[in-house]
Amino acid sequence: MKLLTPKARGESVWAYTSSFGGGLVAGDQTSLHLEVGAQARCYLGTQASTKVYRNPLARACGHESDATLHEGSLLLFSPDPVQAFAGSRYRQRQSFHLNGSASLVLLDWLSSGRAACGERWEFDRFESRNDVLVEGRRVFMDSLRLESAGQPLTSMHRLGRFNCLATLLLIGPAVEPFARQALQDVASRPVTRRGSLIIAASPVGSGVVVRIAGESTELVGREIHRHLQPLSALLGDDPWARKW
Repeated sequence: MKLLTPKARGESVWAYTSSFGGGLVAGDQTSLHLEVGAQARCYLGTQASTKVYRNPLARACGHESDATLHEGSLLLFSPDPVQAFAGSRYRQRQSFHLNGSASLVLLDWLSSGRAACGERWEFDRFESRNDVLVEGRRVFMDSLRLESAGQPLTSMHRLGRFNCLATLLLIGPAVEPFARQALQDVASRPVTRRGSLIIAASPVGSGVVVRIAGESTELVGREIHRHLQPLSALLGDDPWARKW
């Protein structure tokens, strides 16, 4: 893993993680430790989707992130989706430790693989867990585990026609107005039968968690951008404008 830090256009730090070959192979394990100082603002993204390549030896790849946010700080943790190829295994653990006045935007999403090539949800196992603690108290824990053993993930009773899943969390005083807006926006949208996009939102304290399932990564990306674009005012520019 390497970090790219282009010059930001506003009063914030922008950084992107990248890797040689664009992904993980043969049991690769990466870790990231991040500290956002008092009153600082940071946007952290990825250069591209994280690809988890086919693994004939069944060695699980993995990534761990651990972030500490000090008083009045803001972290927008916004990677591109994980793209797990057929036969791969991936395990991700991410922990965020917030001061009571700090704010966090967390995006965690994955695609079905190389859907354009007909390869959908054919990885062996995918695991992701996110923990958010404020002043040492856990306020949010989200865990996802998908396995293809037993019944195919493409079954209509599992992931069916959907090719992308996303979880978006906004929490903390700096993003509270945007969280309220997201709740109102999702609540006002009609539910359509066999819609290409399914969205749900739930309050998390004074924040919100938005969950999205879509028939394509592009559809989900556009929906995510709808919720993230207003936050660009906190960064001085829109880092997602040319991304999804």
